[in-house]
Amino acid sequence: MKNLPVLFLLISTFTFSQSFQTPFEKGNGNQTTTFDEMRKFYQELAKQYPSISYETKGEDDNGAPIDVVIFNPTKQSFEDARKGKSVLFVNNGIHPGEPDGIDATMMLMRDLATGKIKAPKNVIFTAIANYNVSGMMNRGRFSRANQNGPEEYGFRGNARNYDLNRDFIKTDSKNSRSFQQIFQWLKPDVFIDNHVSNGADYQYTFTYISTNKERLGTILGNYFNDEMQKTLLKNMEKKGVISVPYVNIHGDVPDGGFPAFVDSPRYATGYTTLFNSIGTVVETHMLKPYKDRVKVTYDYMVDNLNYIDENYKTIQQKRAENLKQYKVGNRYALAWKLDSTKYENIDFKGFEAKYKPSDISGKTRLWYDRNSKFSKPVKFYNTYVPAKEITIPKYYVIPQSEWKIIDLLRLNQIKMIPIKQDSAITVEQYRIKDFKTVPNPYEGHYLHYDTFVTKESGKTKFRAGDFIVPLNQDGVKFLLETLEPEAVDSYFNWNFFDAMLGQKEYYSVYVFEDTAAKLLKENKALKTAFEMEKSINPKFAQDGDAQLDWVYKHSEYYEKTHRLYPIFRIN
Repeated sequence: MKNLPVLFLLISTFTFSQSFQTPFEKGNGNQTTTFDEMRKFYQELAKQYPSISYETKGEDDNGAPIDVVIFNPTKQSFEDARKGKSVLFVNNGIHPGEPDGIDATMMLMRDLATGKIKAPKNVIFTAIANYNVSGMMNRGRFSRANQNGPEEYGFRGNARNYDLNRDFIKTDSKNSRSFQQIFQWLKPDVFIDNHVSNGADYQYTFTYISTNKERLGTILGNYFNDEMQKTLLKNMEKKGVISVPYVNIHGDVPDGGFPAFVDSPRYATGYTTLFNSIGTVVETHMLKPYKDRVKVTYDYMVDNLNYIDENYKTIQQKRAENLKQYKVGNRYALAWKLDSTKYENIDFKGFEAKYKPSDISGKTRLWYDRNSKFSKPVKFYNTYVPAKEITIPKYYVIPQSEWKIIDLLRLNQIKMIPIKQDSAITVEQYRIKDFKTVPNPYEGHYLHYDTFVTKESGKTKFRAGDFIVPLNQDGVKFLLETLEPEAVDSYFNWNFFDAMLGQKEYYSVYVFEDTAAKLLKENKALKTAFEMEKSINPKFAQDGDAQLDWVYKHSEYYEKTHRLYPIFRIN
C-alpha cells in the first residue's frame, strides 16, 4: 500500500501525457497542427501544468495574436526566475510552410511539463509558438513544390506578403515589431530559429546555420563554433542523427565545396547576434519525411537544453567577455568577405549527381541518384575577414525629426539622452558620395548596396529634445549596424533616408550660364580646379551640361544638405 501514491502519480502522468497528444502525433506522421489547434493545445496545457505559461505578446499584420510559451518549473515570475539562469529562446513558423519546429516545440513543452524528460535546473525554455500567424492560417498543399510533406501547411509570406526573415531591421511588419519586443523582454542567451532547407539533395536530415563566428565576436564566436556547437552535434550523432552545415549552394552540386551562409542583420540570427546571443538556424532537409524532420528538430532543442543546463555559467561569462570587444575607439567591421584560403574538410555524405535530358525541354538537367551514395571530403569555407571597418564613436546625435529611427531604437531598448537646451556641438557627419540600388523591388524596398561615404566635421546646431546616443551600452552592435550607412543592412540602405538623396532646388540653364561665367572669372581657385577637371576627364571636357553642373555644385548656390546624412557622430 505504501507504493500506491507513487503508482497513482505514474498513472496520472501517463494519462495526462496521452491526453495532451499533439495533432501531429494523432495523425499519420505527415500532418501539422493548425493555428487554432495549436492555441487550444497550449491553453489546455497551461491550465493543467503551472510550469507552462502561454501569453499573447504581440500581433501579426492581420491582427491575430503572436503567443509566447514558457516552461518555468519554479514558482517565480519569469523576471524573477531568470536571475541566475540562462534563457533558451526558440522561434517557430517564420515560414509556416516549414512547420517542423511548431510541432516539435509543442511536444517538447508537453514532455517537460509532464516530466517525460528531465527538466533543466538552470535554463528557462521560451518559444514563440508560431511567429507568422497569417502565413500559418493561409494553408495549402502546393506552395512548397520541392518539399516532402506535411500534407498541408502554411504560406511563406505573411498577410502583406512579407518574408519575415528579411524584416528584422527594416521592421515593415507588426510581426517584426512584436519579435523585437519579445526578444528584448526575454534577453536570451541562446536562440534557435527552426526552418526547412532548399537546395541540393544529400543523405542528411539535419543541417544547420551557426551564426557567423566573426560577426558574433571573437570570444563568443570561437566558443560557440569550436566548443558548444560541436558538442551539440556529437550528442546528436550519438542518437544516430548525422549533420552538416547548411549546404549553401543553389543550382549546383556540393561536391566542390561551399561557404558558410552569411546571416546579416536582416535575418533572425543576424539580428539576435547584435545583442550578443548565440544563434542557430535549424534547416531540416526538405526531401526527408516530415516525421523524421520533426524528430531531429526536437532532438536538437533537447540537446541545447541539456548543454546550456550544464554550461550556463560559462555561456554567461563568455557573453560578458565578448561584449568588451566593442568599446569606444575600437575598430568594427561593417562588411565581411570570404577568406578562400581557409577551410575545413567535411566528410560529406551525399548522393551522386548525374545528368540526363529533360522530359520538358530536352535540355540537360541535374538529378541525384539516391542509389549511389558517397562519402568524401568536401571543403567548407567558414572564415570571413573584414572588408570595411570604422572606428566606434563615443556618441551618435539624432535629431528629433528622425522620429522613425528613434522609435525603432526605443523598441530595442537603446539608451538615449535628450539634449536639454539648444546647443552647438562639434560633430562628424557623412556625405553620401555613391551607392548602387537593386533594379527590382526587394521585400517592399529598392535596397541600396555598395554605399560609400566621405566625412565632414564642424559645429552643428541642435535643438532641445534631440538625442545623444552613447555607444557604451549593450546595443552597441545594433547601433553600428543600423546607423552606419555603409553597413549592409543599415537604415540608409533600407531607404529610411532616401528623401535626403533628392535635390530640392536647382537652376535654369539660361540664367545660371551667366552666373557661372562670373564665378569662374572672379574665383581663381575655382577656375583652376575647373580647368584641371577638364584636363583629366576627356568626357567631361566635351560635355557642356556637365561643366555647368560642376560649377553649380562647387558654388554657394548648391544646397549644402544634399546627400548629407542626418545622423551625427561624436568621436
